[in-house]
Amino acid sequence: MYKKLLELAVNTAQIAGEALKNKDDIHIDAENGKDIKLSSDKKSEEIIINNLKQTGYSILSEERGLIENNSEYMWIIDPLDGTANYLKGLNDLTCVSIALWKGSTPILGVIYRPFTNELYYGYQDMGSFYNGEPIKSSGIENISKAFLATGFPVHFDYSDDNLMEYIRNIKRFKKVRMLGAAAIMGTLVATGQIDCYMEDNIMLWDIAAAAAIVKFANGILDIKEKNDYKVNCKFFANEKLMEEYYA
Repeated sequence: MYKKLLELAVNTAQIAGEALKNKDDIHIDAENGKDIKLSSDKKSEEIIINNLKQTGYSILSEERGLIENNSEYMWIIDPLDGTANYLKGLNDLTCVSIALWKGSTPILGVIYRPFTNELYYGYQDMGSFYNGEPIKSSGIENISKAFLATGFPVHFDYSDDNLMEYIRNIKRFKKVRMLGAAAIMGTLVATGQIDCYMEDNIMLWDIAAAAAIVKFANGILDIKEKNDYKVNCKFFANEKLMEEYYA
């Protein structure tokens, strides 16, 4: 069952990704605070929804919200993660993200980076893969040696107290990287290139596929649901690294 759904998700992500390569006539549809919506987001979303709706499952999409079909399974999609990167020509740091969750449990995830032709996927009981090769999270267990990926999502709280707490947390790590695409940063935890990813007040569709890929690459998920599909999200390479973080 899941293998066929994975094949559908992979095929869909690749079709949507190919469409994103055509950057003719792209325009900004809306700007709200630090958020940017492009015509390309909607173009990719339409392709994905049209492909996935054949399953009869519910769909949660960044652009259209919840398309409810009263199913225990839900597709969670981000048709273009790294929209600002895409707009500014940082094409390598953009991707299509498709996940399938059952309730609050990730079942499978697909992330496709069309401009570099990189495909990440993971699904229940089979592990996670990068361009067809198995991947696993790193064995780094000490925060002082760990690389962190993080960022400032659209709904980040820039209050002085929150910024100071943020700095106290990230300075514990050896190195910090900000790529502007949550899904991609998550995949790097799954491949062992990054040891921890964290962002608070991130939208569920930004991390849903990466969560599945990290989980099935032996990583550890710490996702706390808030409201309106916002989550506080942390991915750890392994349990010992998570334990040290919270010690």
